[in-house]
Amino acid sequence: MDKPVFKSKEEFIAWFQRKTKQFAIDIIKFCRTFPPDQAIRVISYQIIKSATSVAANYRAACRGRSQAEFFSKICIVVEEADESVFWLEMIEGAEFNTDKVELKRLQKEADEILAISSKAKGTTGGKSS
Repeated sequence: MDKPVFKSKEEFIAWFQRKTKQFAIDIIKFCRTFPPDQAIRVISYQIIKSATSVAANYRAACRGRSQAEFFSKICIVVEEADESVFWLEMIEGAEFNTDKVELKRLQKEADEILAISSKAKGTTGGKSS
C-alpha cells in the first residue's frame, strides 16, 4: 500500500486522528466476535482499553497547549499502541478462535500506528517551545 501524501501538517493530523479512532472501533468490533470465555474476556477488556486510549490520547495531544504537553500525551500514545500490539500477539499466541485475516490486519495497523507515533515522539523529543 502506498504511503499517503499530505499537503499540510493539519491534513496529516486529521488523517492520523481518523486512523487511530478507526483502529479503536475495529478492535471493539473484533472483540465482539470472540466466543465467551474468561481468558478472552480479560484480554478483550485490556485491548479495548489500550486501543481506545491510543485514539483518545492522540486527540488530546493534538489539542495540547504546548510542545511539552504534546510530548507528554504522545508518550502515552506510544505506550498504549505498544500495549495494543502486545494484546494482539497474546490473542494470536493463545490461539483464540478468531478471524485470522482480521487479526493480521489489526496487527499490521497496530504496528503502523506504533511506528508513526514513535516517530512523532522522537521528533518532538520533549522540547518545550
